[in-house]
Amino acid sequence: MKPRWLHPLPVVVATVIGFQLATAAAGKSYYLTQMTMAVYYAVVAVGLSLVMGYAGQISLGHGAFFAMGGYISALLTTHDLAAWKTAGWVRWLEGMGVLVVRPNLYEVGDLLTVAPWAAFGAALAVTGGVAVVIGFPSLRLKGLYLAMATLGFGLIVYRIVLGNRLLGAADGITGVPEWSLGFGLSVSGRSGVRVSNYYLAWALALGVVVLLQNIVGSRVGRALRAIHDRETAANAMGVNTARVKLQAFVVSAVLAAAAGSFLTHYNQGIGPSEASALKSVRYVALVAAGGMANLWGTLLVSTALNFLSLRGYFGTYDHAVFGVLLIVIIALAPEGPLRPLGEAMRRAWRSVSGGKEAGRGAA
Repeated sequence: MKPRWLHPLPVVVATVIGFQLATAAAGKSYYLTQMTMAVYYAVVAVGLSLVMGYAGQISLGHGAFFAMGGYISALLTTHDLAAWKTAGWVRWLEGMGVLVVRPNLYEVGDLLTVAPWAAFGAALAVTGGVAVVIGFPSLRLKGLYLAMATLGFGLIVYRIVLGNRLLGAADGITGVPEWSLGFGLSVSGRSGVRVSNYYLAWALALGVVVLLQNIVGSRVGRALRAIHDRETAANAMGVNTARVKLQAFVVSAVLAAAAGSFLTHYNQGIGPSEASALKSVRYVALVAAGGMANLWGTLLVSTALNFLSLRGYFGTYDHAVFGVLLIVIIALAPEGPLRPLGEAMRRAWRSVSGGKEAGRGAA
């Protein structure tokens, strides 16, 4: 199978819009902050579209996976290991660069903590393992039963982070260090690097779209579409439906954890609200708004709606707006309101590219 890269037309549109927004907001740091956060939240919705749009499964636990990625990264990069400094394994990990010494933001002295890159890897690994444990029995359920199972998991995670003092309880974890990626780039909300962080968030989002495009265009993607259309028939044709659904669920959960980790380092903190059930419902609403199996639509619509939400345009009715949006779209346009627009754009692109090829042939 040839790798599927980004479709040229949406890339041009997204690049132009992103550049214009960044230029317009360059003098207003709070705009860039909210735009960057909106893109990270959109990554979760794009990953969820793999489960909902292609496998036909509804998950109400992706807010918990997002919070797991953020909390694991925050805990490992802020918990002081200085008491173990003389241990041999600590010196070995410090020599490998897994543990680093950094200044304490709140007290005099230094902290010995896990390096951000190692915490990021641990967050993805732990979240993937939990997704396997949760998904293995849950994905054998169908319809509302699966939704209730994942909702129950999300509520458990929410109560854990809300009542655990090690995780900051209701206050969450603060003082999370920035994450230096090299080449002069760092994941941080500091005013001097907000523009580069905005483009970094979009690079992550586009990379996720490339990954998922290749997945849905592969044998696994064809199996997912077969399961979505008729799971019993797909099983009869030899598709291991349980394994394929679990694979999609784990990939989606890991992508949510990656977005949570990036956003936690960007905001330099995380709170228990990220694991709330309402956040999971919001991600489902965003996937429905962008089109169940429309990666580009989900990315662009999610970014726009998240930005409006972060700007406070919905006020105290924020969660109500997303709930009503979910109900209306599922009732009136179950395939997403942007699908007709996307099909029109694809037809226009084919006609333009076909005309160019015909002109070359005539020449």
